[in-house]
Amino acid sequence: MAFARSRQALAIAGVLGLALGATACGTGNDKKSGKASSPECAAYEKYQGHDGKKVSIYASIRDAEADLLERSWKQFEDCTGIKIDYEGSGEFEAQLGVRVDGGNAPDIAFVPQPGLVKRFADAGKLKALGADTKALAEQNMPADWLKYGTVNGTLYGVPLGANVKSFVWYSPKMFKDKGWTVPTTWDELIALSDKIAASGTKPWCVGVESGDATGWPATDWIEDLMLRTQTPDVYDQWTTHGIPFNDPKVAQAVDKAGTILKNEKYVNGGFGGVKSITTTSFQEAGVPITTGKCAMHRQASFYANQFPQGTKVAEDGDAFAFYFPAVDPAKGKPVLGGGEVVVGFADRPEVQAVQTYLASGEYVNSRAKLGNWVTANNKLDIANVASPIDKLSVQILQDKNSVFRFDGSDLMPAAVGAGTFWKGMVDWLNGKDTATVLNGIESSWPK
Repeated sequence: MAFARSRQALAIAGVLGLALGATACGTGNDKKSGKASSPECAAYEKYQGHDGKKVSIYASIRDAEADLLERSWKQFEDCTGIKIDYEGSGEFEAQLGVRVDGGNAPDIAFVPQPGLVKRFADAGKLKALGADTKALAEQNMPADWLKYGTVNGTLYGVPLGANVKSFVWYSPKMFKDKGWTVPTTWDELIALSDKIAASGTKPWCVGVESGDATGWPATDWIEDLMLRTQTPDVYDQWTTHGIPFNDPKVAQAVDKAGTILKNEKYVNGGFGGVKSITTTSFQEAGVPITTGKCAMHRQASFYANQFPQGTKVAEDGDAFAFYFPAVDPAKGKPVLGGGEVVVGFADRPEVQAVQTYLASGEYVNSRAKLGNWVTANNKLDIANVASPIDKLSVQILQDKNSVFRFDGSDLMPAAVGAGTFWKGMVDWLNGKDTATVLNGIESSWPK
């Protein structure tokens, strides 16, 4: 799954680069006060003419991150008079379809699954991007990223945020105190896990509970291992059903993940045994690395938001992350990632204005200054990326040795990627064998 589902509420410290609320710009058409032409509002002049209009946005981003989202476009609202009505939901994937099919679609949705974008586009529910948004998207976004919002040659959406999923979180302080070294290969990772387990500490903590989306964190493990045990071409074949879901290559990746996830000696630090993984929320799963109850937690860059208030996330802090090692480093540096695609179910002028703004350099830098966020948008100024983990994410994404692939489950048809794959991983963690689970997922692939 590309981005966080539900979030615990916490303060994000020390990263307020823009005082968004400090200088109110007034509404875009407030001609009497002259605020529309004030210096703070100069960047928003192109979006004028929609004073008093409302635009609804629906997404899976909640709690602390949702607060940052709403702050990131506050100045846009003040300067244009457009009111953005944002709603985040932990049941986004299931409820978006219900709303769309019921004639109650949001104006805009942030969809973290390209497969879901395709489903709505094929059903004629999405509006193609307006000319201004399309032009800006093609100017600011890498072509590889634009394909995630393109269906049958038509551009329906622009990627917004990005994340790196190939991370293992750990406590630098704990590693230093114990004399443990950050592993750089898969063999070193397993050797370290064995060493930690022998010391009496569970090396791994894992949680895949996420409401209606329970199971998605386990699919990320399989995707990362597919990229590490197979070639990128085979990964692409898998996500498009060029090879069946129960192909031996997929089984190899699942079993490789199982050497950690289904190993009672390795998991589940702070929570119980293997079966506790399916009842442990993904938000809480990595917290035990800060209390010494486990040593490592594989999760995306956005997990930085889940640590308790006051946690120092840095190379010399309470928590940080290292690159999830490749099985064969000579074959390159596989990187799993994701992001949201901004799509429209309406094309009113004010909706198009919001879509265009979200694709702009003004927006991405406004959001980046608030912290805990990166994007593939080339207008992002790296100087506005303050968080050490975000800087590391950008470095990995820009590394010429990196072989990037989008989250596989998000590329698959929603019935599989956000359905049977999620559920199948829960069944697998609860004891079902690999062959049975993969056969079940394969039989669910739309004909």
